Amino acid sequence: MQWHTLAASDVAHETKTNVKTGLTAAEAEKRLRQFGCNELAEGKKESAIGAFFRQFQDFMVLVLLAATVISAFLGEYVDAAAIVVIVIMNAILGFIQERRAEKSLAALKRLSAPQAVVRRDGRWVKIPARELVVGDVVRLASGDRVGADVRLIETSGMEIEESALTGESVPVAKSAAPLHTKQASLGDLHNMAFMGTLVTRGNGVGIVIATGMKTAMGQIATMLEEADAGATPLQRRLEQLGKILLVVALVLTAAVVAVGVIQGHDLYEMFLAGVSLAVAAIPEGLPAIVTVVLALGVQRMIKRNAIVRKLPAVETLGCASVICSDKTGTMTENMMTVTQVWAGGRTFAVSGVGLETDGEFSERGRTVDPNRVPELARLLTMGVLCNSSELKEENGRRYIDGDPTEGALLVAAAKAGITKRSLLGEYAIEREFPFDSERKMMTVIVRDRNGRRFVVTKGAPDVLLERADRLEWNGREQMLTPAWKETIEKAIRHMASSALRTIAVAYRPLAETERIESEKDAETKLRFLGVAGMIDPPRPEVKQAVARCKEAGMKTVMITGDHVLTATAIAKQLGVLPPGGKVMDGATLSKLSVDELEREVDNIYVFARVSPEHKLKIVNAFKRRGHIVAMTGDGVNDAPALKAADIGVAMGRSGTEVAKEAASLVLLDDNFATIEAAIEEGRNIYENIRKFIRYLLASNVGEILVMLFAMLLALPLPLVPIQILWVNLVTDGLPAMALGLDQPEENVMKRPPRRPDEGVFARGLGWKIVSRGFLIGVVTLAAFLTAYERSGEDLVYAQTAAFATLVLAQLIHVFDCRCDRSVFDRSPFGNIYLVAAVIVSLLLLVVVIYYPPLAAVFHTKPLAAVDWLLIIGLSALPTFLFAGSLFTRK
Repeated sequence: MQWHTLAASDVAHETKTNVKTGLTAAEAEKRLRQFGCNELAEGKKESAIGAFFRQFQDFMVLVLLAATVISAFLGEYVDAAAIVVIVIMNAILGFIQERRAEKSLAALKRLSAPQAVVRRDGRWVKIPARELVVGDVVRLASGDRVGADVRLIETSGMEIEESALTGESVPVAKSAAPLHTKQASLGDLHNMAFMGTLVTRGNGVGIVIATGMKTAMGQIATMLEEADAGATPLQRRLEQLGKILLVVALVLTAAVVAVGVIQGHDLYEMFLAGVSLAVAAIPEGLPAIVTVVLALGVQRMIKRNAIVRKLPAVETLGCASVICSDKTGTMTENMMTVTQVWAGGRTFAVSGVGLETDGEFSERGRTVDPNRVPELARLLTMGVLCNSSELKEENGRRYIDGDPTEGALLVAAAKAGITKRSLLGEYAIEREFPFDSERKMMTVIVRDRNGRRFVVTKGAPDVLLERADRLEWNGREQMLTPAWKETIEKAIRHMASSALRTIAVAYRPLAETERIESEKDAETKLRFLGVAGMIDPPRPEVKQAVARCKEAGMKTVMITGDHVLTATAIAKQLGVLPPGGKVMDGATLSKLSVDELEREVDNIYVFARVSPEHKLKIVNAFKRRGHIVAMTGDGVNDAPALKAADIGVAMGRSGTEVAKEAASLVLLDDNFATIEAAIEEGRNIYENIRKFIRYLLASNVGEILVMLFAMLLALPLPLVPIQILWVNLVTDGLPAMALGLDQPEENVMKRPPRRPDEGVFARGLGWKIVSRGFLIGVVTLAAFLTAYERSGEDLVYAQTAAFATLVLAQLIHVFDCRCDRSVFDRSPFGNIYLVAAVIVSLLLLVVVIYYPPLAAVFHTKPLAAVDWLLIIGLSALPTFLFAGSLFTRK
């Protein structure tokens, strides 16, 4: 039903209600039972137990659990217990970080009005908003939050703030007249009031036409519930890694069994040996280290004003190729600011943004004292007098109590030293005719201290021009001829072309005996003073942030509910819209199918006048093009797209709870520039994950090869299972976590985004792992054979030497993992945490070798000093002997 096109009588007829008496209590009760309460339905919530056990569904975790079963089957109960502890720790970390998610519908519910004033049985009564039904006649006044979707049938100076729903930064004037446009966006439905929006001025009466999930807010709730972000790139890569490791484990098991049987060994014995080696191939600590490193990255991001709500999404921002950003409050200040004033035939620029009152007026680059320009001073004075808002300060913070447009006039006047407090000492307001969307004006009658009375009016420039017959020009009063009108209209068009919202000010002196009975009497024969041009200005730091994102290979797309002209001007100022870039409005977007939009979307940089459904459609179109999409926003209308994007970024200060709960990342300072820092951090986190994957797997390759070589050569095993487990969990674990704290390399923000399908072993990582692992295996085996021969075939002594060599080689190799090129390219002291982790790991190695109780557990013996020299020399070879050779090939 297109309610906005119907007359009030038709709306009453369709909803079966009586405008004068409202519904009867019995009828309202009947409808409430039939259609249910006016509430947003909540989706099925996951229990805490279910959320905890979901942590065990990760592929790598399933592989580890399989390894646990195999270890227990082989009698390695210590190994099995250690793996179980790691898996449980990983699940607890993931559970704690993610438990706060999926609260979006509850936040939406809190936006619903708790009370509503309705006409029942001919009387106005207050009821809980959840009891509203279709057909209820409701009364709305300034300060009320609208309880359901309402078709307005009476309005008086009514304005409703709808930014959370539509993205509009300015309250929308409402009227009761039917609209002739059948297809219109939410922001254009001026005779409708929507659930969750706020009445900022005036009052009105309307008929409820939708409740609960059938409201515009309810439709967003439905989309939010159905939106699915899918697996993050990190989750996909780790799953890929788990599958590769599983295949490697199976191949190793088969190879060892086959080699052993060929050499004449018992089949069962070789099967157990092969399974032991396969278990050694799994880096047991990897999932836990990934989780911990992500958590450490979260702490660093908090210091950069970004809160991460979903751990796996931390690195996703680092590979984003498209950033879909809401304009209002994200790229702009969400605060109207006067930037130009035309008065007396002269145009003045006004500096300063937001609520700062330290700006100045200038003409053609020269500073002007506004109080020495009579027309300018009078325009600013009258703009303050004809103003129902106030500029207030509380706890050191300025804010506007009232309409943002009026607030902009107050701030502009304050820059000239003109304040409402000072003027009210000279003028008294006798009468006010509030702004009305049909008149498009507001008027007051004022009296100065000398008893002179004035009509002061502000409103739409075209309307005031029609009501004026004079203007002030160079300090003199002139008749408003067609030529003068053309001059003024040209100035207005110039402001509009810069996307400035214009508001005109006029006045006229009243004769002592002149009586004003209505606004019609007042708003005639006016003296036109001038026009103020205002805009929601861009944040000053956003332009540079957009440029840096572009340098990093990311496309920034502006998505807004604002008008095309305004959006285009802001996009050009910020560098979002390049020459030849396309702008698309919501009406055009509605006509395109998802497939058609997918073909066009790479060339579009600005989407204006869009609805929540459009935002979701845009995000999905980019995702279907293969992009990793980051979506920023702050309103209820952004929530479904925030959730559907690969990573949703919500504003912490101005953002609604709905947006925050739907997002993966929340910016504490509402600053688009913080996204740049988050992108750098996200990229660095992923590179650090690659570093410790390189470190862990090179270590595991070394372990596998030393065991496999020994089997192929029919030698005793150089390492016992408990030693392998120690290396995998303790020796590898601490340095790997410290790699997660590594600072970014210099060129991290000058690389293009990673391809979504990039494998975990891309960019030469697989070669580095295999080559370094091969060298580590060779030197470990060399140490084993040397010690075995020198000790008179003392197997435990030789195994201790191999154990120490393996650990030391890995601890030296960890510094090589910090750089793509060579170990010499970065100072080892650039990561003090890594240095500390290596020292701790060395001390632990000494303890398990020389502390008798632990030596018995780990099957070690004290080593001679000469053997330590040999071990140190061999351990250094994999990193330093071939630095810069083919083993460091990218």
